[in-house]
Amino acid sequence: MSDELRKKAAEMLLNGATLLSEPCPYCKGVRVMKEGQALCTKCGRKPEKREIIVEEKEEKTPLIDTLEKKLEELSKELEQEKDHDKQQSILKSINSILEMKEKIK
Repeated sequence: MSDELRKKAAEMLLNGATLLSEPCPYCKGVRVMKEGQALCTKCGRKPEKREIIVEEKEEKTPLIDTLEKKLEELSKELEQEKDHDKQQSILKSINSILEMKEKIK
């Protein structure tokens, strides 16, 4: 451990930092953490921040496919409709289909 890293780690510990039980992912050295920032006392590296992307897979069933097609049709119909009462009727149908999709999931 270099003198500079040793001094920085000691300063962090004196200011309330804690030693981590998990070793450095790069060199397996001891790490010190303060305010969410971890510092390796051996190599001085900080772990890379990575975004974890979780994809939700929606099971497609024939019923869901049918409902989605109906939603597309109703959306197109709604765009073309000028009569307010008919628009409201279409919107109610769309809402019913969306509620049905949620129940199926």
